Amino acid sequence: MRVGLFIDAVLRLTLPDSLLTPPVRVSPAITPDSYPSKRDLLTTLPVELTLHDPFKAWGSLALSAGLSAVAYGLGTQIPLAHWAAPLWLLYGVATGTVAMGLWVIAHECGHGAFHPNRRLETTLGFLLHSMLLVPYYSWARSHAVHHAHCNHLEAGETHVPPRAETLSGRATEALRQRLGRPLFGAFSLFNHLVIGWPLYLFLGATGGEDYGRPTSHFWNGKRFDQGRRALFPRGFRGRMLRSDLGLLGVLALLVALTVRFGAGRVLCVYGLPYVVVNAWLVIYTWLQHTDVDIPHYSTAEWTWVKGAMQTVDRPYGPLLNLLHHGIGSTHVCHHLNSRIPHYNAWRGNALLRQRFPELVRYDPTPIHKALWRVACDCGAVRRNISDGTFVY
Repeated sequence: MRVGLFIDAVLRLTLPDSLLTPPVRVSPAITPDSYPSKRDLLTTLPVELTLHDPFKAWGSLALSAGLSAVAYGLGTQIPLAHWAAPLWLLYGVATGTVAMGLWVIAHECGHGAFHPNRRLETTLGFLLHSMLLVPYYSWARSHAVHHAHCNHLEAGETHVPPRAETLSGRATEALRQRLGRPLFGAFSLFNHLVIGWPLYLFLGATGGEDYGRPTSHFWNGKRFDQGRRALFPRGFRGRMLRSDLGLLGVLALLVALTVRFGAGRVLCVYGLPYVVVNAWLVIYTWLQHTDVDIPHYSTAEWTWVKGAMQTVDRPYGPLLNLLHHGIGSTHVCHHLNSRIPHYNAWRGNALLRQRFPELVRYDPTPIHKALWRVACDCGAVRRNISDGTFVY
């Protein structure tokens, strides 16, 4: 409790009250004609927000790396015994939550928002993501596509919902009707939080309609469904190979540790936090772009501004914002200019709310309630005849 109060006090001393307690607003009342231009949005964020502060950047890395080192070190001391199962559960949740901060720093490196030296930044991001079994270059590519075509049903990437009239859409809605709301919500949570990330990396699950299947982040070869465009062009194979080699190096290290300390120890110390890190990643990306009132667009209606402004900030609280560098509470600003470092995104969000108070989405619903609502009620999307958007 004292640690939480201390962190809260530090944040309240360093961040304006308007950033810690944003206005209570669930969904903006925006008509298609009232969207500003892309230029208007971007000029709201002054160029100095993209400037790097070495103290804050390396300090954030030191915080995440230091806490992660301590947490993983404690895991080596927990007995491999049945009676210690609650300790292992607590360890997995706590360590995975802390290690998610390293994931966010690597994500920032992929956007060019961590350090002005691009080679140093890329090396750091590659090492951090490889340690977490993330293919750095491949994911940076697919994530860039996500930013370029946010909430676009055809060209979008990650958490793109199926249309109700498609085969997958009909199957999703039939399952939702058959299981009922609570069971479908539990099923959806398992699919997303436990197996969703591996399915996305290996098969391109929840990717846009244009890219076909499978769109593997590890192999850039022929697909069963070629789609209209390639997520990874042929010229990307060299960087994809480098991503794979980084993962193979980490896997080789894990095998060596397994030989030395046993499979049980490695699975518990590394595997449990790994699952939790992946769950946090999916929670953030899922809730940032999905809810019962957030529309998606087909090519005829989509614009960059419309798609980017369907991003929603949520109240993750002082502790998680500290550990995860505010990624879920400043995501609107991040989507408008991903080169803004996380410590400047707070100011960017404040400027956006001041300039476009009815446009910036903020949902005050507690995270666990919002997650359950999205899991239960967001299946396939149908076209809204009145404005051409696709809604759940």
